[in-house]
Amino acid sequence: MHDALMFDPRDTSAPDAPSFTEPASTLAGHDARGKREFNKLQKRLRRQVGNAIIDYGMIHEGDRVMVCLSGGKDSYTLLEILRNLQRSAPVAFSLVAVNLDQKQPGFPEHVLPEYLEGIGVEYHILERDTYSVVKEKTPEGKTTCALCSRLRRGSLYGFAEEIGATKVALGHHREDILETLFLNMFFGGSLKAMPPKLLSDDGRNMVIRPLAYCREADIAEFARLMDFPIIPCNLCGSQPNLQRQVVKEMLAEWEKSHPGRLESMFKAVTKVAPSQLADRELFDFAGLEEKQARRQASRIDIHQEL
Repeated sequence: MHDALMFDPRDTSAPDAPSFTEPASTLAGHDARGKREFNKLQKRLRRQVGNAIIDYGMIHEGDRVMVCLSGGKDSYTLLEILRNLQRSAPVAFSLVAVNLDQKQPGFPEHVLPEYLEGIGVEYHILERDTYSVVKEKTPEGKTTCALCSRLRRGSLYGFAEEIGATKVALGHHREDILETLFLNMFFGGSLKAMPPKLLSDDGRNMVIRPLAYCREADIAEFARLMDFPIIPCNLCGSQPNLQRQVVKEMLAEWEKSHPGRLESMFKAVTKVAPSQLADRELFDFAGLEEKQARRQASRIDIHQEL
């Protein structure tokens, strides 16, 4: 893809990363070592996002990228890194931040507009009372995540069309993808996760996840150092024993006891061998005999030649 963003961050001839705006409240008092560590962290995140964008052809010339901004660490980090990459990309693309105000009680409506106006990013606040719908439709004791996610996704996808967005950028990172993989395996009986790039079921929206290669710990540290005004999700954060939280703890324990395991597992998601699994629609097991016969017929019998 010749017009895909951007210079290859793996190329040593690529221009240096522009500096992020260092938040005075967090970094100004740090010593030289602290600032060096911050620079290493932001360059690593930038490189990983750049690699994901290149590998999956996420952003192209003229794209209008709608960044879904929840007020959490992941979406803040996504927006900041895309802004940074935008300044050095050889293709022109625009960014627009969109927050879905779900009318949760106590939601601080002023935080995101003040932040986005302060950094000069175009934005929209989309107001939809999905909170009331979720609370009404979800039986007592059941988790709200599935319904909340569907309603949120539908609202955002529809709005992307309204504002002419060609890509919808979500802030899911490496651990989100692995957690989803195991949730589907354990509770859904399917082998699927979150793809870095996805065409929506109706074919109207192209969804991208530029943080797919990024570690959650790096994102959390970056968000802390950048001093983003984090808004907690009170709708789902108060639910005990969420299946995703259980899987998250399982993966964290694996990584603690076997460092590098998550990296290896994520690599496995990118290197699937259909013939070594058991999906009859994905691989033609029934046709293996015919394939074998064709190969046998094309072989040269050395003994006969002699």
